[in-house]
Amino acid sequence: MTCFHGMVTAAPQMLEFFELMKRLSRTDSTVLIRGETGTGKELVAKALHNLGPRADKPFAPINCATLTGELLASELFGHVRGAFTGAVKDHSGLFAEADSGTVFLDEIAEIPPEIQARLLRVLQERVFTPVGGTQPVRIDVRLLSATHRSLRDQVERGRFREDLMYRVRVVPLYLPQLIERTGDVEALTWHWIEHFNEGGYRRLVYVEHEAMDALLTYEWPGNVRELRNALEYAFALGEGDTLRIQELPPELRGEPPVHARRPPETVEAVEKARILEALRAAGGRKGEAASRLGMSRSTLWRKLKEHRL
Repeated sequence: MTCFHGMVTAAPQMLEFFELMKRLSRTDSTVLIRGETGTGKELVAKALHNLGPRADKPFAPINCATLTGELLASELFGHVRGAFTGAVKDHSGLFAEADSGTVFLDEIAEIPPEIQARLLRVLQERVFTPVGGTQPVRIDVRLLSATHRSLRDQVERGRFREDLMYRVRVVPLYLPQLIERTGDVEALTWHWIEHFNEGGYRRLVYVEHEAMDALLTYEWPGNVRELRNALEYAFALGEGDTLRIQELPPELRGEPPVHARRPPETVEAVEKARILEALRAAGGRKGEAASRLGMSRSTLWRKLKEHRL
């Protein structure tokens, strides 16, 4: 098993990916990291920074999906005092703070259109103006970005600027999903077991066959992060030195998550639903609704009163 800048793997696909990263780190190229949720896109960005000539300079990450347009502009470009309500003093943004280093924009596809235009200027001219300011600031940064969406698709939908796409997608880097990484589900399972064993409240030595089968056959839409969470769940709820199938989250056992299960319907609830459906089908005409339900008009009136309809 290999650990490369915090990324643990036994998969040949990931070893090839690491070699690509090593070659890319020698350059100052703008890189777009494509990968699904939980695959480790920020770890890749940090590794590209730490392997390159800017390693001793700042690394400034931000998740673009978590902020409003106004806040994102302030965080990226800074603002001057009085630029907006609450701006009581000057604030330097990530681009200024990471000058000579690397800025990492996670979920770049979520950037609002007005911010996209400002970002384009940074990439074209290496210049930006703080929010509310008039004096341009010149910087030297390497831009790394990531997304789980196709930027080409976003461009076609009118949600992302085509000229900006070509600027941020100079070198696209595709991070494999967990199910595409040969041998990594089992290897990472034991890696995380060893990690949680260090907590001391439980020590796992064995994984029962049925539990390992569940881990290996699950599709892992949340990738490495979901696998880690599933094992932490098992550690927290189980006991003893063996990981058993019943200790895994419901979805790995082929059941819907607890919050997704519908409570059993009562007889009264079923009857009420049938009456409402009959009334809708009859256009509110109670005589016709009673016929559809196979009951007398007086019985329907009584049930309407019982159910407060």
